Amino acid sequence: MKAVLQRVSSASVTIDGEKVALIKTGLLVLLGVVNEDSQEDIDWLCNKILNLRIFPDENDVMNCSIQDINGDIIVVSQFTLHASTKKGNRPSYIKAAKPDVAIPLYDSFIEKLQKDFGKTVQTGSFGADMKVELLNDGPVTIIIDTKHKD
Repeated sequence: MKAVLQRVSSASVTIDGEKVALIKTGLLVLLGVVNEDSQEDIDWLCNKILNLRIFPDENDVMNCSIQDINGDIIVVSQFTLHASTKKGNRPSYIKAAKPDVAIPLYDSFIEKLQKDFGKTVQTGSFGADMKVELLNDGPVTIIIDTKHKD
């Protein structure tokens, strides 16, 4: 699994003109899934997201997690995170899992994240044409790949 975390002052997801997700302070997580992903990847990534200290403390030092600040999270499926751009100018998405594999893993990720977070995680809709708006705070953007944990 590959995730792009963006610390946001606000974020939203709109589908067909309807706002389906909206948060203030928190994280926008773009999530890409490959065939080799497993529950181990889900567990590791959820733990990392919930405990990553990327929010400012009282001294304006990045020392707080999303849990510490009681922020919110939006997760959006993003198969293009696994684009290969080695050849030519048209990205290849062959590494991204097809929906029959990706959807159950995506759903398991959301379920695990919500359970561990102790509150609702908002989402887009898998495979939909989504309009994602965000106000990146910092800016802080972190890329995490469960296949490269070191």
